[in-house]
Amino acid sequence: MIWDKPWIYGPFAWVFHQHVTLWGTVVAQGVIVSHLVWLLARVLGRATAWRHVAVCAALALLTAAPWSVALVMPDILTPVAVLCAALLGWGWDRLGRAERAWLILLGSVATAAHLSNLPVIFALVVLAAMLRAGGGAVLRVAVPLAGAVSLLLGTNLVGHGRLALSPYGSTFLLARLIADGPGARTIAARCPESGWYLCAFAGRLATNSDVFLWMPDSPVNRAPDGTPIFLGGMILAPEASAIIAETLRREPLAVMRNGLANFVAQLRRNQIGDTLSRHDMGMSAGSEIAKGFPSAELARFEASLQGRDALKPIGRMFNPLFSIVLLLATPLVLLAWRRAHRTRDPRALGLLLCLLVGLTGNALATGALSMPHHRYQARVVWLLPLAAMMFWPRPRRAQLLSRQSSASATKAGTAKTTSAIGSSCITE
Repeated sequence: MIWDKPWIYGPFAWVFHQHVTLWGTVVAQGVIVSHLVWLLARVLGRATAWRHVAVCAALALLTAAPWSVALVMPDILTPVAVLCAALLGWGWDRLGRAERAWLILLGSVATAAHLSNLPVIFALVVLAAMLRAGGGAVLRVAVPLAGAVSLLLGTNLVGHGRLALSPYGSTFLLARLIADGPGARTIAARCPESGWYLCAFAGRLATNSDVFLWMPDSPVNRAPDGTPIFLGGMILAPEASAIIAETLRREPLAVMRNGLANFVAQLRRNQIGDTLSRHDMGMSAGSEIAKGFPSAELARFEASLQGRDALKPIGRMFNPLFSIVLLLATPLVLLAWRRAHRTRDPRALGLLLCLLVGLTGNALATGALSMPHHRYQARVVWLLPLAAMMFWPRPRRAQLLSRQSSASATKAGTAKTTSAIGSSCITE
């Protein structure tokens, strides 16, 4: 366990790689996403083998989905959490018992894997309440959130001795407030009488939250006299909480305004490229693989495009195509939203809005609480093309067959009821 991340994704990845090869985790992530896409199609009454293959192929070729699936990081679990909550809320009656249990377990782990997922899934709970989907639907959407909270509280109690969702998360929010300005102004206004450690750096704090958190010469990692600080982010957390509280008291409107600006910036940043260079992976990736995996795995890592720092230029070549696909998908999704609202189809409307709220909620959570990065939105933006494909009107023939099937089922039910009534009358 480390101070800055939940102890969730590591065990999740271990289940599939078993210290043999990281490709096990990558393949498992791909299978999980494919299965959720299949369940979504089945709940909507559109599941066929060829259609599923076509949808997955389109996602693989035309969206950023496979780039997030292939990251051995919790990024792909954000859309997984959204899909699990959506299916539990609006597809419960079309799922088997084993599928329901699987979605609850998977949704809980996925929601807990990254702290920004908690507000995203909470937004889906609020959505279910606003749509008046019923108390059962609201509770079902909330189950993965409750499971995630339990996982985080339990693991942090065992690993850090603190019953908290994020024992040291205040350091991240402080970095954001300092970079935006209000936090830095609070430190300048309250120093030196406050006695804060950061008073020694007042007036020269970094305007980039990543620099503040991770650079070796930042106040988090190096004392004023130049002495390196081990686990500085964890040590700074209590002071960070005090500065955050004071900042919110002094400049609440500025904090809200900056949060909205970061939200908009995050919405616009959705291309692949982050984490694709060797530098982005961090200098310790190779040594960690060497410690926990066979030498052949390290050799594959070193020989890969990413290991040779040749993957990022290739990845960026796809960004123009992905942007065009997003532009084309947007009006189709808006038309689908209008159609579901006009036809009063609560299932389609609820599922569609879940995907859209997942997109916007992710941008708000990551932009306002951390720092806008392309990777954060790229991990979920493929839900928009998915929605366009899933909710596009079926051909007339398919619609006619569906209506005939429904009519047949209705007639069969009516005949059965009539027979039962007749039998009852004869008995009496």
